[in-house]
Amino acid sequence: MVLLAACGTDNGGGTGTSAAAGSTADISCSTGSLTLAGSTAQQNAMSEWTKNYLSTCSGSNINYGGGGSGAGVQQFQQGTIDFAGSDFPLAEGSEQQAADARCKSGPAINLPMVPGPIAVGYNVPGVPTLNLSAATIAQIFDGKVTNWDSPVIAKDNPGVTLPNLPIQTFHRSDGSGTSYNFSNYLANEAKADWTYGANKNWPAPGGQGSKGTQGIAQGVKTTPGGIGYMELSFATQSNIPYAKVGNAAGKFVELTTANVANFLSKAKVVGSGNDLKLQFDYTNTDANAYPNLLVTYEIVCSKGNAPDKLPLIKNFLSYAASTAGQQPLANQGYVPLPDDLRTKVQQAISSLA
Repeated sequence: MVLLAACGTDNGGGTGTSAAAGSTADISCSTGSLTLAGSTAQQNAMSEWTKNYLSTCSGSNINYGGGGSGAGVQQFQQGTIDFAGSDFPLAEGSEQQAADARCKSGPAINLPMVPGPIAVGYNVPGVPTLNLSAATIAQIFDGKVTNWDSPVIAKDNPGVTLPNLPIQTFHRSDGSGTSYNFSNYLANEAKADWTYGANKNWPAPGGQGSKGTQGIAQGVKTTPGGIGYMELSFATQSNIPYAKVGNAAGKFVELTTANVANFLSKAKVVGSGNDLKLQFDYTNTDANAYPNLLVTYEIVCSKGNAPDKLPLIKNFLSYAASTAGQQPLANQGYVPLPDDLRTKVQQAISSLA
């Protein structure tokens, strides 16, 4: 949970503008209180933003409770939080309708805010680097490939000595945007081998379910032969190596900030109006575009926000989407929004009512 408050009063009667240097530039201050929840993938980003915002703005209180994407969306629909973080956009149908009903006078919209790569972390002693095609990953997590010296894995890694070691897969036991996006990658890049589609609830049989990404990282870290999917920061913090993964052309793509940003830049906005729901281009064959990532959206009312909350909602989100707000993300395992998309997000925020 992120719970931060700035003490004192705002000399501008509730709003004002700060021109502080570095990461606190582009902050416009508003007094008030926000209660937020949802994606744990963006927890570190939210911590950074709230720290910077509240160190600049007096009289503000922002509480980000995390809890997961699914729980955040439900709390938003119920009206108990001011906006939610979700690693997948609102689903068409009942989920969107329930969010719209909460907003009353305007639809709920998806604002992409925190992009981040999904690492395929592994624990295979003596194998510091590893290539895994999408088809191979699909067969591993489907339980069809059960040993690390399998010919299927060997084909991806010519010249590498693979041990005779059983594979233990780890997946999320709770509903997760990371599960949704990882299974969506497999559903698009390994159609012949992954028949479970994309789902926030892990859809394949077998393997070890773990609560939260931290549980997956801990499981892989302590289990020789372990493999799991996780946000990059969890892999780096635990010193877990992660594989190069296959794209649509069968090329193995390294997980780097530049490669993730390259793939993200190819995404299309498929929402209407100020709804900035994205669709990834999994068909692209660029060997420098890492195809396994998620984007955390802020789910917010386009209209119908509480009048006493609206200035703080807009000013806080505007800072998060600013250049100053996005730049620090690169140091925390995320990728800043491309400038063209960031500009669209800022325009959508300015129109909130």
